[in-house]
Amino acid sequence: MKVKSKNYFVIKNLIEKVSHFKFLLFLIFGLFSVGVTNAQVADSSKANHKRLKHVIIAETSIYGATMLGLNQLWYKDYPRERFHLFNDNKEWLQIDKAGHVFSAYYLGLVGMEALNWSGVSKAKSNWLGGALGFVFLSTIEVFDGFSQGWGFSNGDMIANASGYILAVGQQQLFNKQIAMLKVSFQASPYAQARPNVLGSGFSERIMKDYNGQTYWLSFAIADVLPVGEKFPSWLALAFGYGAKGMYGGFDNVWESNGASYDFNSVKREREFYAALDINLWRIKTKSKALKSIFKTIGFLKVPLPTYEFKSKRFYPFYF
Repeated sequence: MKVKSKNYFVIKNLIEKVSHFKFLLFLIFGLFSVGVTNAQVADSSKANHKRLKHVIIAETSIYGATMLGLNQLWYKDYPRERFHLFNDNKEWLQIDKAGHVFSAYYLGLVGMEALNWSGVSKAKSNWLGGALGFVFLSTIEVFDGFSQGWGFSNGDMIANASGYILAVGQQQLFNKQIAMLKVSFQASPYAQARPNVLGSGFSERIMKDYNGQTYWLSFAIADVLPVGEKFPSWLALAFGYGAKGMYGGFDNVWESNGASYDFNSVKREREFYAALDINLWRIKTKSKALKSIFKTIGFLKVPLPTYEFKSKRFYPFYF
Protein backbone atom coordinates (compact mmCIF):
# COMPACT_ATOMS: atom_id res chain seq x y z
CA MET A 1 0.00 0.00 0.00
CA LYS A 2 1.34 3.42 -0.93
CA VAL A 3 2.28 5.56 2.07
CA LYS A 4 0.94 9.10 1.97
CA SER A 5 3.51 11.88 2.33
CA LYS A 6 3.54 14.50 5.06
CA ASN A 7 2.52 17.08 2.43
CA TYR A 8 -0.69 15.11 1.88
CA PHE A 9 -1.67 15.47 5.51
CA VAL A 10 -0.68 19.15 5.63
CA ILE A 11 -2.88 19.95 2.63
CA LYS A 12 -5.67 17.78 4.00
CA ASN A 13 -5.64 19.63 7.33
CA LEU A 14 -5.71 22.97 5.50
CA ILE A 15 -8.77 21.82 3.55
CA GLU A 16 -10.51 20.87 6.77
CA LYS A 17 -9.65 24.18 8.46
CA VAL A 18 -10.85 26.39 5.62
CA SER A 19 -14.13 24.45 5.39
CA HIS A 20 -14.74 25.15 9.09
CA PHE A 21 -13.90 28.83 8.60
CA LYS A 22 -16.31 29.13 5.70
CA PHE A 23 -19.12 27.60 7.76
CA LEU A 24 -18.50 30.16 10.50
CA LEU A 25 -18.63 32.99 7.96
CA PHE A 26 -21.92 31.73 6.56
CA LEU A 27 -23.51 31.51 9.99
CA ILE A 28 -22.35 34.96 11.13
CA PHE A 29 -23.41 36.56 7.83
CA GLY A 30 -26.80 34.86 7.95
CA LEU A 31 -27.57 35.76 11.56
CA PHE A 32 -26.46 39.36 11.05
CA SER A 33 -28.58 39.77 7.95
CA VAL A 34 -31.67 38.17 9.47
CA GLY A 35 -31.36 40.43 12.49
CA VAL A 36 -31.06 43.54 10.33
CA THR A 37 -33.93 42.81 7.97
CA ASN A 38 -36.28 41.15 10.45
CA ALA A 39 -37.67 44.27 12.08
CA GLN A 40 -38.12 46.15 8.82
CA VAL A 41 -39.99 43.84 6.46
CA ALA A 42 -43.09 45.38 4.95
CA ASP A 43 -45.19 44.43 1.93
CA SER A 44 -45.20 46.95 -0.88
CA SER A 45 -46.55 46.98 -4.41
CA LYS A 46 -44.01 49.55 -5.56
CA ALA A 47 -40.25 49.55 -5.27
CA ASN A 48 -38.83 51.88 -2.64
CA HIS A 49 -35.62 53.05 -4.31
CA LYS A 50 -34.15 54.47 -1.11
CA ARG A 51 -34.55 51.14 0.68
CA LEU A 52 -33.31 49.23 -2.35
CA LYS A 53 -30.21 51.42 -2.46
CA HIS A 54 -29.52 50.68 1.21
CA VAL A 55 -29.94 46.94 0.63
CA ILE A 56 -27.59 46.91 -2.36
CA ILE A 57 -24.94 48.92 -0.52
CA ALA A 58 -25.18 46.77 2.62
CA GLU A 59 -25.06 43.43 0.82
CA THR A 60 -22.31 44.54 -1.56
CA SER A 61 -20.20 45.86 1.32
CA ILE A 62 -20.60 42.69 3.39
CA TYR A 63 -19.93 40.50 0.37
CA GLY A 64 -16.84 42.46 -0.68
CA ALA A 65 -15.41 42.69 2.84
CA THR A 66 -15.97 38.98 3.43
CA MET A 67 -14.31 37.93 0.18
CA LEU A 68 -11.40 40.29 0.73
CA GLY A 69 -10.95 39.04 4.28
CA LEU A 70 -11.12 35.40 3.20
CA ASN A 71 -8.55 36.03 0.49
CA GLN A 72 -6.14 37.77 2.89
CA LEU A 73 -6.59 35.28 5.75
CA TRP A 74 -6.49 32.02 3.82
CA TYR A 75 -5.67 32.11 0.13
CA LYS A 76 -2.98 34.78 -0.12
CA ASP A 77 -0.21 32.74 1.52
CA TYR A 78 -0.77 29.58 -0.51
CA PRO A 79 0.29 28.92 -4.14
CA ARG A 80 -2.19 29.60 -6.93
CA GLU A 81 -2.51 27.44 -10.00
CA ARG A 82 -4.79 26.80 -12.97
CA PHE A 83 -8.45 26.23 -12.16
CA HIS A 84 -8.94 22.62 -11.06
CA LEU A 85 -11.49 20.36 -9.39
CA PHE A 86 -11.37 18.60 -6.02
CA ASN A 87 -13.68 15.67 -5.28
CA ASP A 88 -14.72 15.90 -1.63
CA ASN A 89 -18.10 14.21 -2.03
CA LYS A 90 -17.20 11.43 0.42
CA GLU A 91 -15.84 13.82 3.03
CA TRP A 92 -17.46 13.90 6.50
CA LEU A 93 -20.23 11.51 5.30
CA GLN A 94 -21.75 14.53 3.51
CA ILE A 95 -22.51 16.44 6.72
CA ASP A 96 -20.50 19.34 5.27
CA LYS A 97 -22.71 19.24 2.18
CA ALA A 98 -25.79 19.54 4.39
CA GLY A 99 -24.12 22.63 5.85
CA HIS A 100 -23.81 24.12 2.36
CA VAL A 101 -27.50 23.49 1.65
CA PHE A 102 -28.39 25.04 5.00
CA SER A 103 -26.23 28.14 4.42
CA ALA A 104 -27.47 28.74 0.87
CA TYR A 105 -31.05 28.30 2.04
CA TYR A 106 -30.91 30.87 4.84
CA LEU A 107 -28.82 33.40 2.98
CA GLY A 108 -31.38 33.06 0.19
CA LEU A 109 -34.21 33.81 2.62
CA VAL A 110 -32.29 36.87 3.80
CA GLY A 111 -31.90 38.07 0.23
CA MET A 112 -35.59 37.56 -0.55
CA GLU A 113 -36.64 39.31 2.63
CA ALA A 114 -34.38 42.27 1.96
CA LEU A 115 -35.71 42.81 -1.58
CA ASN A 116 -39.28 42.35 -0.36
CA TRP A 117 -38.66 45.08 2.20
CA SER A 118 -37.47 47.25 -0.67
CA GLY A 119 -40.79 46.81 -2.46
CA VAL A 120 -39.40 44.71 -5.29
CA SER A 121 -41.95 42.42 -6.99
CA LYS A 122 -42.47 38.91 -5.60
CA ALA A 123 -40.87 37.11 -8.53
CA LYS A 124 -37.77 39.32 -8.57
CA SER A 125 -37.46 39.20 -4.77
CA ASN A 126 -37.57 35.43 -4.88
CA TRP A 127 -35.30 34.67 -7.83
CA LEU A 128 -32.79 37.50 -7.41
CA GLY A 129 -32.82 37.80 -3.63
CA GLY A 130 -32.80 34.04 -3.20
CA ALA A 131 -29.59 33.86 -5.22
CA LEU A 132 -27.66 35.69 -2.49
CA GLY A 133 -26.52 32.48 -0.79
CA PHE A 134 -25.74 30.70 -4.04
CA VAL A 135 -23.59 33.58 -5.32
CA PHE A 136 -21.84 34.04 -1.98
CA LEU A 137 -20.91 30.38 -1.58
CA SER A 138 -20.11 29.84 -5.24
CA THR A 139 -17.57 32.67 -5.21
CA ILE A 140 -15.68 30.88 -2.46
CA GLU A 141 -15.74 27.69 -4.54
CA VAL A 142 -14.11 29.60 -7.40
CA PHE A 143 -11.41 30.80 -4.97
CA ASP A 144 -10.85 27.16 -4.00
CA GLY A 145 -10.60 26.21 -7.67
CA PHE A 146 -7.55 28.43 -8.22
CA SER A 147 -5.80 27.48 -4.98
CA GLN A 148 -3.23 24.67 -4.96
CA GLY A 149 -4.30 23.45 -1.53
CA TRP A 150 -7.95 23.00 -2.44
CA GLY A 151 -10.10 22.78 -5.56
CA PHE A 152 -13.51 23.55 -7.01
CA SER A 153 -16.06 21.10 -5.60
CA ASN A 154 -18.95 20.03 -7.83
CA GLY A 155 -20.59 18.48 -4.78
CA ASP A 156 -20.51 21.80 -2.93
CA MET A 157 -22.03 23.54 -5.94
CA ILE A 158 -24.86 21.02 -6.11
CA ALA A 159 -25.48 21.57 -2.40
CA ASN A 160 -25.45 25.36 -2.86
CA ALA A 161 -27.94 25.09 -5.72
CA SER A 162 -30.15 22.77 -3.65
CA GLY A 163 -30.42 25.33 -0.86
CA TYR A 164 -31.28 28.04 -3.39
CA ILE A 165 -33.96 25.91 -5.07
CA LEU A 166 -35.49 24.85 -1.75
CA ALA A 167 -35.88 28.45 -0.58
CA VAL A 168 -37.02 30.01 -3.87
CA GLY A 169 -39.15 27.08 -5.06
CA GLN A 170 -41.30 27.07 -1.94
CA GLN A 171 -41.70 30.83 -1.95
CA GLN A 172 -42.78 30.79 -5.59
CA LEU A 173 -45.19 27.85 -5.20
CA PHE A 174 -46.63 28.41 -1.72
CA ASN A 175 -45.59 31.96 -0.77
CA LYS A 176 -44.14 30.49 2.44
CA GLN A 177 -41.61 27.93 3.64
CA ILE A 178 -43.51 24.72 4.28
CA ALA A 179 -40.30 22.71 4.69
CA MET A 180 -37.73 24.59 6.78
CA LEU A 181 -34.10 23.63 7.22
CA LYS A 182 -32.85 23.60 10.81
CA VAL A 183 -29.72 22.66 12.69
CA SER A 184 -28.87 21.34 16.14
CA PHE A 185 -25.65 20.49 17.96
CA GLN A 186 -24.48 18.45 20.91
CA ALA A 187 -20.88 17.85 21.95
CA SER A 188 -19.35 14.56 20.80
CA PRO A 189 -16.49 12.60 22.42
CA TYR A 190 -14.42 12.52 19.22
CA ALA A 191 -13.05 16.05 19.46
CA GLN A 192 -10.94 15.16 22.49
CA ALA A 193 -8.66 12.98 20.33
CA ARG A 194 -8.23 15.59 17.57
CA PRO A 195 -8.98 19.08 18.96
CA ASN A 196 -7.01 20.92 16.24
CA VAL A 197 -9.51 19.69 13.63
CA LEU A 198 -12.71 19.11 15.64
CA GLY A 199 -12.32 21.97 18.12
CA SER A 200 -10.59 22.51 21.46
CA GLY A 201 -13.51 24.19 23.23
CA PHE A 202 -17.30 24.14 23.00
CA SER A 203 -17.56 27.27 20.86
CA GLU A 204 -15.05 25.85 18.37
CA ARG A 205 -16.69 22.43 18.34
CA ILE A 206 -20.05 23.90 17.38
CA MET A 207 -18.46 24.93 14.09
CA LYS A 208 -15.83 22.23 13.61
CA ASP A 209 -17.18 18.97 15.00
CA TYR A 210 -19.38 17.45 12.29
CA ASN A 211 -20.10 14.53 14.64
CA GLY A 212 -22.21 16.84 16.77
CA GLN A 213 -24.15 18.59 14.01
CA THR A 214 -27.60 17.39 12.95
CA TYR A 215 -29.47 18.95 10.03
CA TRP A 216 -33.26 18.81 9.93
CA LEU A 217 -36.07 19.26 7.44
CA SER A 218 -38.99 20.54 9.50
CA PHE A 219 -42.60 20.56 8.26
CA ALA A 220 -45.44 22.45 9.95
CA ILE A 221 -48.00 19.67 10.47
CA ALA A 222 -50.94 21.93 9.59
CA ASP A 223 -49.37 22.56 6.18
CA VAL A 224 -49.13 18.92 5.17
CA LEU A 225 -51.97 17.13 7.03
CA PRO A 226 -55.74 17.83 7.23
CA VAL A 227 -55.74 18.60 10.96
CA GLY A 228 -58.23 21.48 10.99
CA GLU A 229 -57.93 25.21 11.64
CA LYS A 230 -57.70 24.85 15.43
CA PHE A 231 -54.55 22.77 15.24
CA PRO A 232 -51.50 24.85 16.30
CA SER A 233 -49.80 26.18 13.18
CA TRP A 234 -46.42 26.20 14.93
CA LEU A 235 -46.26 22.47 15.74
CA ALA A 236 -43.98 20.64 13.31
CA LEU A 237 -42.55 17.25 12.43
CA ALA A 238 -38.84 17.16 11.62
CA PHE A 239 -36.57 14.60 9.96
CA GLY A 240 -32.87 14.82 10.75
CA TYR A 241 -29.55 13.60 9.40
CA GLY A 242 -26.30 13.32 11.35
CA ALA A 243 -23.19 11.15 11.56
CA LYS A 244 -20.68 9.95 14.14
CA GLY A 245 -17.30 8.25 14.42
CA MET A 246 -15.50 10.83 12.24
CA TYR A 247 -12.03 12.01 13.25
CA GLY A 248 -11.18 13.26 9.76
CA GLY A 249 -12.87 14.15 6.52
CA PHE A 250 -12.24 10.92 4.62
CA ASP A 251 -10.90 8.48 7.21
CA ASN A 252 -9.77 8.20 10.81
CA VAL A 253 -6.01 8.13 10.16
CA TRP A 254 -3.78 11.19 10.48
CA GLU A 255 -0.35 12.50 11.45
CA SER A 256 0.38 15.25 13.97
CA ASN A 257 3.71 16.53 15.28
CA GLY A 258 5.55 13.55 13.84
CA ALA A 259 3.20 11.00 15.43
CA SER A 260 0.78 8.73 13.53
CA TYR A 261 -2.77 8.03 14.70
CA ASP A 262 -5.03 5.25 13.46
CA PHE A 263 -8.65 5.25 14.66
CA ASN A 264 -10.06 3.22 11.77
CA SER A 265 -11.40 0.73 14.31
CA VAL A 266 -14.05 3.38 15.10
CA LYS A 267 -16.95 2.93 12.71
CA ARG A 268 -18.10 5.98 10.76
CA GLU A 269 -21.92 5.87 10.80
CA ARG A 270 -24.84 7.88 9.47
CA GLU A 271 -27.82 8.60 11.73
CA PHE A 272 -31.44 9.36 10.82
CA TYR A 273 -34.02 10.94 13.11
CA ALA A 274 -37.71 11.81 13.37
CA ALA A 275 -38.83 14.34 15.97
CA LEU A 276 -41.42 16.86 16.99
CA ASP A 277 -40.44 20.47 16.45
CA ILE A 278 -41.70 24.03 16.87
CA ASN A 279 -41.72 26.52 14.02
CA LEU A 280 -40.85 29.66 15.96
CA TRP A 281 -41.73 31.82 12.95
CA ARG A 282 -45.36 30.70 13.25
CA ILE A 283 -45.84 31.63 16.92
CA LYS A 284 -48.17 34.61 17.18
CA THR A 285 -47.20 37.32 19.65
CA LYS A 286 -47.77 41.05 19.97
CA SER A 287 -44.28 41.56 21.36
CA LYS A 288 -41.89 42.96 18.76
CA ALA A 289 -38.96 41.80 20.85
CA LEU A 290 -40.20 38.20 20.90
CA LYS A 291 -40.96 38.31 17.18
CA SER A 292 -37.40 39.43 16.53
CA ILE A 293 -35.96 36.71 18.79
CA PHE A 294 -38.11 33.97 17.24
CA LYS A 295 -37.17 35.13 13.76
CA THR A 296 -33.47 35.24 14.52
CA ILE A 297 -33.20 31.84 16.24
CA GLY A 298 -35.81 30.12 14.07
CA PHE A 299 -33.09 28.13 12.30
CA LEU A 300 -32.46 26.10 15.49
CA LYS A 301 -34.21 22.76 16.02
CA VAL A 302 -36.18 22.88 19.29
CA PRO A 303 -35.24 19.99 21.66
CA LEU A 304 -38.30 17.70 21.75
CA PRO A 305 -39.03 13.92 21.73
CA THR A 306 -36.91 12.23 19.06
CA TYR A 307 -36.52 8.75 17.58
CA GLU A 308 -33.29 7.54 15.96
CA PHE A 309 -33.99 4.84 13.38
CA LYS A 310 -30.69 2.98 13.15
CA SER A 311 -30.21 2.43 16.88
CA LYS A 312 -33.98 2.30 17.46
CA ARG A 313 -33.44 4.64 20.38
CA PHE A 314 -35.97 7.13 21.78
CA TYR A 315 -34.85 10.42 23.34
CA PRO A 316 -37.31 12.44 25.47
CA PHE A 317 -35.35 15.53 24.38
CA TYR A 318 -32.73 15.65 21.66
CA PHE A 319 -30.77 18.59 20.32
